[in-house]
Amino acid sequence: MLKPHLLLTAIVLLLIAGFAVHMTRQQHVSVATGNQTSSADRTETADNRSDGGGNGYSSGDGYRDRGRNSYGNGGDRDVPGQFDYYALVLSWSPTYCAEKGQDDDAQCNRRDGRRYSFILHGLWPQYNYGYPSECRLPRRPFVPDNVISSMLDIMPSRGLVIHEYRAHGTCSGMDPARYFATAHRLFDGINIPQRFRNPFETQVASPDDIRRDFAQANPNFKPDMIAVVCGSKGLREVRLCLSKDGQPRSCGQNENPRKLCASDRVFIPPTRSTGGPDTAARRSVPDNTSADSAPQNTQRQSPLPGPRMDYDYGRQAR
Repeated sequence: MLKPHLLLTAIVLLLIAGFAVHMTRQQHVSVATGNQTSSADRTETADNRSDGGGNGYSSGDGYRDRGRNSYGNGGDRDVPGQFDYYALVLSWSPTYCAEKGQDDDAQCNRRDGRRYSFILHGLWPQYNYGYPSECRLPRRPFVPDNVISSMLDIMPSRGLVIHEYRAHGTCSGMDPARYFATAHRLFDGINIPQRFRNPFETQVASPDDIRRDFAQANPNFKPDMIAVVCGSKGLREVRLCLSKDGQPRSCGQNENPRKLCASDRVFIPPTRSTGGPDTAARRSVPDNTSADSAPQNTQRQSPLPGPRMDYDYGRQAR
């Protein structure tokens, strides 16, 4: 029979060992739970990410299925220069300001009374099914200040300019200067229909009406080359599809009309700019004037259907 003091010592040692085992198990559970939470946070961030520029534009761009590319590279995605066509995305500024622009003074709350109609949201490389995004480059995707400044007349947010190159421009195969020069020339080549130049009254139109208006003002574009995006607050975007060399072409599945705007009637909030000519209006011509005969009132010449843009689309970078 154990002596009392030895029995007490054994009991104490057993209690200490049991406590140590319990703490070890708790630590493992805590680590596992922490890892699961971290993974969930990363998923939420990826699905609901904003552009990081403080301008409220979503980098989800209206569809989540990024699809697969059609290149013979084993299905690799997000390779600079490997895409099928461009979408030139024009954002209807009054709707953006109504939805997300309450704190965006540069675009929505200017003190001089100027309000924007269509601005350039971006120039997006697209696959026929899906799209590339944030392509990996051998260098940091830095956008110089002079390039940003050159875009602020049609993209009134520094954050939007920076985001668009990181998310989309990196997949074009062009450096920031050439990418934004191309985007600006393409935007300059679009004639904005009369009803969108500086409307003071609310309008309602069908997506087909909007496509028809743009096709009439831009005879090189057919309705299947134009997509309309709408939301709960009304017209959000008009997308015009272009080949790599800047020629109008039919849109891919990303611009599926029923996916981007299922409504038959689209609310078009007014611009009501009182601070001077609207950006889009300065780039427009009367609806009864053809694009080919329109006087050039900007320094940049329209590339539609001008000279081919013979860039190497990232072959040097790869």
